[in-house]
Amino acid sequence: MHLRHDPLRWQPPRDPSPGGWPAPPPGDAGPAVPGWLEERLFDQRIVMLRGPLTGQSATGIAAALLTLDAAGPAPVQVHMASSGGELGAALSIVDVIDAMTAPVHAVVTGEAGGAVLAVLAAAHTRVAYRHARFRLAEPHAAGVTGTADEVAAAAGQHLRELEEVVLRLARLTGQSRTRIEDDLSAGRSLTATEARDYGLIDSVIGEDTGTT
Repeated sequence: MHLRHDPLRWQPPRDPSPGGWPAPPPGDAGPAVPGWLEERLFDQRIVMLRGPLTGQSATGIAAALLTLDAAGPAPVQVHMASSGGELGAALSIVDVIDAMTAPVHAVVTGEAGGAVLAVLAAAHTRVAYRHARFRLAEPHAAGVTGTADEVAAAAGQHLRELEEVVLRLARLTGQSRTRIEDDLSAGRSLTATEARDYGLIDSVIGEDTGTT
């Protein structure tokens, strides 16, 4: 697949306007991507998944994917740099990817872990940069309040969703369900090469050109 320059690998000049970049959302890992860059990426059919995955960010990613899918059947790239987030948010993106006509290619540019692995597993192809990292960890659920019955129902729903993710990862990697569950419970970390050998990704970008 044809990969374009990854915008996370460089630091663009600051906006010369008096206001500068908008303040990053709470919990985000860095400055927000400026609007002009988002537009250029969108024109190239690239969608960014960066920082903690929340319901709000998942809504924006899903909308971008649906818009690009409606625009044509060419592949869409999802560039990932996220250590995790809410399981429900990840599954909402998974549902969109499953329903899309255009194939989705995942590119891990930084870290991928927790709930984000569900999105990775839903992609049609998966690659990563040599220094990307992966963390097999149980995705967490969004905070639930209410009566004891409501909390219990939410916990049951979370377990069913978690089982779905485990089964997807088992099918993708060829690993046994027991091993996937054990690795998620232990919070196992993998390098890009280890993730390829594990079956999480198809290949490592630039692996053959790396220096020793």
